[in-house]
Amino acid sequence: MVSLFGAAGLEYSVFDAFALPFMSRALIAVIAVSVTAGVVGLFVSFREMEFVTDGLVHAVFPGLVAGFLLGGAAGILPGAAVAALGAAVLFTLTDSRGGSDAGVAVVLTGLFSLGVVLISRGGSYVSQLQELLFGRILTVTSEVLWQIVVVSVVAMAIVLISRRAQLMRAFDPVGAESAGFRPFATDLALNIAVALTVVAGVQALGVLMVIAVLVVPIAVARLLTKRLTLLVPIAMLISLIAGIVGLWLSFDWSVRAGASASPGAMIVLMLITAYVIALVVRGIAPRNARNGRSIA
Repeated sequence: MVSLFGAAGLEYSVFDAFALPFMSRALIAVIAVSVTAGVVGLFVSFREMEFVTDGLVHAVFPGLVAGFLLGGAAGILPGAAVAALGAAVLFTLTDSRGGSDAGVAVVLTGLFSLGVVLISRGGSYVSQLQELLFGRILTVTSEVLWQIVVVSVVAMAIVLISRRAQLMRAFDPVGAESAGFRPFATDLALNIAVALTVVAGVQALGVLMVIAVLVVPIAVARLLTKRLTLLVPIAMLISLIAGIVGLWLSFDWSVRAGASASPGAMIVLMLITAYVIALVVRGIAPRNARNGRSIA
């Protein structure tokens, strides 16, 4: 049994830690975001939309700030949703009219800077900025948790309903159009799904962390397997393991050392560790295969 010792000498198991209300809510939020990011991230990877996704993540920031300033914690999700959906439409229109990465970069930096200016007008500028950038998963309330779950389900449903169009658009754009799938509608559906995933994840992990959850797990999965049917399950599993370990390490560190470690940052570090391990495994496997053939 893995355990940790608090300042009062009390011993807690891993199960005891996650039985605490704030830890169990954080775990459910991680599960919801991980499952959704695994499905949505597959098409982000196939379409090579990592930069657009990064743009959507940063475009959400002014909506987060406006919602927080107008309605407090309860206004974060509505504000983020409005900004994310607006950015999704804007990026889709830009791409359909031959826009380049420069256009995405302009929107990204402009909206993110707007968010910083807006939040600087409120009190407790530094603490508010830190919470929005790095998340506050351990303070997720039951109401916010339900919002995260609902938004995650909607995002995943959009991708699953349009999955045939998304796959054809990713691998055969001309064939997809010939088959009757409209490029603009398909692109808009994916961008909205990404935007909603960002909205769900940003409340827990923050603006700077949610991009990793969308991009890294599926990148790890693609390093480990070439089978399409295994990509999403592996990505979900990687994200879940990183979430659980990250939450546990953050909790463990705070109890043992009295240090405040960001759970969102710990989760991302676990994802990066998984990516590095996958790179090593990917590099070793072909070498072993060549050595086996040479011996034979």
